[in-house]
Amino acid sequence: MQMTKPHMRRLIILGSTGSIGVNTLNVVRHLNESNSTQIQVVGLAAGHRADVLIEQAKEFGVAAVAIADQSQRKTVSDGLNGVTVHAGPDAAQRLVEETDATDVCAAMVGSVGLPATLAAIEKGLTIALANKETLVAAGALVSPMLREHSARLIPVDSEHSAIFQCLHGHRGGRNDVKRVVLTASGGPFRNVDKLSMADATVEEALNHPTWKMGPKISVDSATMMNKALEIVEAHWLFDLPGDRIDVIVHPQSVVHSFVEFEDNSILAQLGAPDMKTPIQYALTYPDRTVGCSEAMDWSKLQTLDFHEPDFDKFEALGLAYQVVKTGGTAGAVLNAANEASVAAFLEHQISFGRIVQLVAEALQAIKARPADSLEAILAADRQARSFVIDRTAQPVA
Repeated sequence: MQMTKPHMRRLIILGSTGSIGVNTLNVVRHLNESNSTQIQVVGLAAGHRADVLIEQAKEFGVAAVAIADQSQRKTVSDGLNGVTVHAGPDAAQRLVEETDATDVCAAMVGSVGLPATLAAIEKGLTIALANKETLVAAGALVSPMLREHSARLIPVDSEHSAIFQCLHGHRGGRNDVKRVVLTASGGPFRNVDKLSMADATVEEALNHPTWKMGPKISVDSATMMNKALEIVEAHWLFDLPGDRIDVIVHPQSVVHSFVEFEDNSILAQLGAPDMKTPIQYALTYPDRTVGCSEAMDWSKLQTLDFHEPDFDKFEALGLAYQVVKTGGTAGAVLNAANEASVAAFLEHQISFGRIVQLVAEALQAIKARPADSLEAILAADRQARSFVIDRTAQPVA
């Protein structure tokens, strides 16, 4: 009997040198070596780590790369003879527009990845979405574009991937979904009182007890802003109002999320806390194949704990529901104000407790407008960043 050749996918990775990008390349190696799903990496985009980008491009034999830092164009070009090099702030977008691909992994941190993701949607590609900010800032724009261009989003965040998996094959639509429940580790300050948490150092905020992530995402986990962004993202991904999206603290990070149906039955997706699992699911969907992530060792798992989140201590959660209710450009303001506040904290310009306060102040000061164009979203983004920068000009005493 003649064997059927595995389907070849042509993949662009946006944010290839970051944590998700590196893990995506690990998954690609595994899939190609196992001959289950063949993936040709045709493009890589990075912000400024030219040396890592060059190594990745050489290993995977890509034809085109993008580097956001214009000053590193020559370094990348010299290191990659014969490879097309896009450079500058719009390099990732041009990479997507000019490269023949079937799939894109959108793993760039922050709203900087939005134009490139929109370009992928306009080309009707399948997008493994690891960038929360795309839907948080531009969900109102993205949702109709997906339908118009027959593009597909498959979430990579472990929580949204879990919900996506629980709903796979579900025929009842959203009407018989009672609610979805996003699990949260609680971050490094789960058992720290609010007053002490407000004075946390950068080192303490980056010390996540479960996941190894980049600095921005680690700080978001410490403030639980990451969960706030995920609430807004879930609203757009699953077409659910805020009152049908809940959060529960689950320190072991084994149950990645729940879906509760109208008959009170619940489906959950479980697995070891390893991002390669949702990445692989997104790259092979709707198929499953032998995984490269850690398998669960049930003999070592003694308990699964669940606690209601503290909305008073983690005020970011309340802001998420406010944004879902307000709509329009409120999501862009939330995201941009948070990015600017986290950057200020990492530069020791503001205290940890000031991060979410500044986001709340920006949401109150900046009126939400219809998010009916990329220009409107980027304008709200700029306004929110300026608002925060104006208030963080002086270093913390």
